[in-house]
Amino acid sequence: MKKMLLALVLIVVATTAFSIILTGCGDTASTTSTNADVQKQIDDIKGALPKFAIPMREVGDRFDDMNFAVQGGNWGLAAYMSKYMNNALNPTKVTKPDEYEVWSSFYTGAFDPVNKAIAAKDMDAFNKAYTASIDACNACHNSLGYTFIKVVMPTQPADNYINYNVPSEPTDVPK
Repeated sequence: MKKMLLALVLIVVATTAFSIILTGCGDTASTTSTNADVQKQIDDIKGALPKFAIPMREVGDRFDDMNFAVQGGNWGLAAYMSKYMNNALNPTKVTKPDEYEVWSSFYTGAFDPVNKAIAAKDMDAFNKAYTASIDACNACHNSLGYTFIKVVMPTQPADNYINYNVPSEPTDVPK
């Protein structure tokens, strides 16, 4: 009976303490300090995430490699490059949300024909869509004030140590 009573008292004390913490009925200075500490940690993490320039370098490299993969018949590599080109900008959801929205609209809009051509293994459609996406990239850069960034058709891949001629399917990319 004593053990049961002790357990009940511990539950009441723990519940009360938890309730005080959740409702902020404790020491206001302590709560404010804790909130400030948590906010500082959030700001520090956000500050360590890449903004737009660093992920965009990866986007550019993957964009270039995608073209060489398609030209070599490595459709799986092209699909892989597109998938991870898009994922490279995920940190900007936090660091540059307005610019991320522009990117997201580009990737699901102007760039969608490139992805569809890869999925269909249609080189002619890819070449047309890829060239159009270069123009769309430059228009986007201009609209955001980066008029000094001009994308051109790549003459060599960004990664020289990948075999772009491995026959593969767009569906070979693990989910």
